[in-house]
Amino acid sequence: MMAILGGAIIGIAASLLLLFDGRVTGISGITAGAIKLNTPDRMWRVSFLLGLIIGGVVLRIIRPEALTIVSEAIPTDYAIAGFLVGFGTVLGSGCTSGHGVCGLSRLSVRSLVAVVIFMGTAMVSLFVFKTLRGGI
Repeated sequence: MMAILGGAIIGIAASLLLLFDGRVTGISGITAGAIKLNTPDRMWRVSFLLGLIIGGVVLRIIRPEALTIVSEAIPTDYAIAGFLVGFGTVLGSGCTSGHGVCGLSRLSVRSLVAVVIFMGTAMVSLFVFKTLRGGI
């Protein structure tokens, strides 16, 4: 039930940003614009990212069990995954939020192809990492 509620909130937030500001809610693009010091629309990007962080902190305070880590991954796995995600967002001209949430809802063929590649790569990566670690 909570996953459905979270998905609905993400969809509503993405729709509101597109409706009221004409912007796509792609986290990698928002982050890239926030990092650049001379971006004219930097303030809303920084505010958006701070909202994500504050939302996570509030959730951690209200429902700490919602953010329990259930992964057996080691820090190296996270570093590799972070690098691959960053590389993929540059290569795919967007991230899962931009393509998956916003692009698919706009019926973008490019986003559909990107999401199929994201998901296929994620499945293959999981299989490979689990196999290398001794079982699925």
